[in-house]
Amino acid sequence: MCGIAGWLSYGRDLERERPTVEAMTATMALRGPDAFGVWTDRHIALGHRRLSIIDLEGGKQPMVEETPAGTVALTYSGEAYNFTELRDELVRRGHRFRTTSDTEVVLHAYLEWGERVAEHLNGMYAFAVWDGRTEKLVLVRDRLGIKPLYFYPTADGVLFGSEPKAILANPLAERVVDVAGLRELLTFTKDPGQAVWAGMSEVKPGTIVTVDRNGHREHTYWRLEANRHTDDTDKTVARVGELLEDAVARQLVADVPRCVLLSGGLDSSSITALAAGHLSAQGERLRSFAVDFTSHDESFTPDQLRVARDTPFAHDVAGHVDSDHTDILIDHRQLADPELRRAVVAARDLPAGMGDIDMSLLLLFRAVRERSTVALSGESADELFGGYRWFHDPAAQQADFFPWLINLGENGDYSPLGVVRPEVLGALDLGGHLHESFARVTAEVGTVEGESDFEYRMRRSSYVHLTRFVRTMLDRKDRMSMAAGLEVRVPFCDHRLVEYVYNTPWSMKTFDGREKSLLRAATRDRLPRSVVERAKNFYPSTQDPDYVAALQKQARDLLADSDHPAFQLVNEGWLRQVLAIDATEMPLGARNGIERALDVAVWFDLYNPELRLA
Repeated sequence: MCGIAGWLSYGRDLERERPTVEAMTATMALRGPDAFGVWTDRHIALGHRRLSIIDLEGGKQPMVEETPAGTVALTYSGEAYNFTELRDELVRRGHRFRTTSDTEVVLHAYLEWGERVAEHLNGMYAFAVWDGRTEKLVLVRDRLGIKPLYFYPTADGVLFGSEPKAILANPLAERVVDVAGLRELLTFTKDPGQAVWAGMSEVKPGTIVTVDRNGHREHTYWRLEANRHTDDTDKTVARVGELLEDAVARQLVADVPRCVLLSGGLDSSSITALAAGHLSAQGERLRSFAVDFTSHDESFTPDQLRVARDTPFAHDVAGHVDSDHTDILIDHRQLADPELRRAVVAARDLPAGMGDIDMSLLLLFRAVRERSTVALSGESADELFGGYRWFHDPAAQQADFFPWLINLGENGDYSPLGVVRPEVLGALDLGGHLHESFARVTAEVGTVEGESDFEYRMRRSSYVHLTRFVRTMLDRKDRMSMAAGLEVRVPFCDHRLVEYVYNTPWSMKTFDGREKSLLRAATRDRLPRSVVERAKNFYPSTQDPDYVAALQKQARDLLADSDHPAFQLVNEGWLRQVLAIDATEMPLGARNGIERALDVAVWFDLYNPELRLA
């Protein structure tokens, strides 16, 4: 796993601009702590930061292939899990390889199939190919958007990078956030292509962006399509099990230590059991890691999102599969460290406002990285199999709106959006924006002949989760893991599994009267009963009032600096009001608003963005 960056300019000699490209690439040192490389030609410069996973010596980048018609160069981030089969096929087609890396396989696959290369890949990837034979740049992103890739068109070419920070390191990129960007920043949904920074775009998942002297064009090579599901329940359960087992086996391939992230929920426990069985057959013992808070040992209180602590269930699974298990315990002082918040905002390039959920994840990943370089995660199973509670809420099922935002107003006067200045919210019209966005995504959803209105609505809900919601979670996972130099793989995002489960009727996804019926049935024989019967729990969040008190102190320090540019966004009056609440009685919405205010302050300190509301 790595960080990539580059600059295409048909009007400059970029061999003279090497220091700028080195600076762009250096911004992503945490993504690739093992190696650094830059390759330049007259109109193109490619940068690479490497986290070595496969063929530690032979996979150095950018990787270049000289052909009779010109140079083809690749800077690549990700993993192609089917690279062994692809390599064999390419050898049969006459290709010769110097290394055993998947990077070289992807480069030769491009030489063989051109822009259709992505159709042949199974994995998570974002890469750029400079094709000197036709003087074009090809940017490719994986189907689900697991790995990030951004681009910024210029007057005579394009800038690109794995993260916005790489692009913003180039003097040509303006640090401006306009109305569209602020809407993206403040709504918990992912508008494909939107990058928050004005002028910058994401390469959309499942999409190829080609840039040449005529400008840039986009081609979608993969999308979720509606197809009739013909398998009965037993066959469907068996097929889900086969696909998941194959995905886990493929994603365990690495030349570095591997592990799993184990919460004790159905998703991560399923991955853990499958991975443990696969490694055991090879004579290896699986490592597993879980996160918890020191204060929860005695003071955990069930709430709407978390009905029980994860730790006992994680221990049940670890004992059941005999994993080498470690609990990562975090206290409020670690979470409240301003330097940790700074690291999180820098990793995300944005003030995401997720607070201790992001910060504890970064601490977890840092601790895991001390013992492993690759981790498997249960991320995205809820979106795929229908695990979230709102999937099963009749009001959310019938609403023509994003299901996870239906109850956004439950916080009353303490909605976290209260921290945003009223005049800013008025200029953004977030409600109208979200309804328009939902109408656009609804227009993308295909139908199956004879599908009932209810089944269509649940298909639509699945589509929205897999194309809008899951990408916010994948982006969070990518930024926090890469900030720790850890590669986190997500077997539930295997596109074959996603295509199959997406087209499974809702009645089959809930055939046992519970959430995630198919996953539970496919893996129940490998799991302890406590986990099979466990209710859905969200990622843990600290309940320690000392953490809230620390947030309040930091927010008071911010208020003492009334000239801080954060107050272009932050509602000073609202912040003063919530700081008067006792830390032990702080509503969740108010706490989240404080987190957002502190994130915004750090963001202005780090990036000095210019806001344009007109």
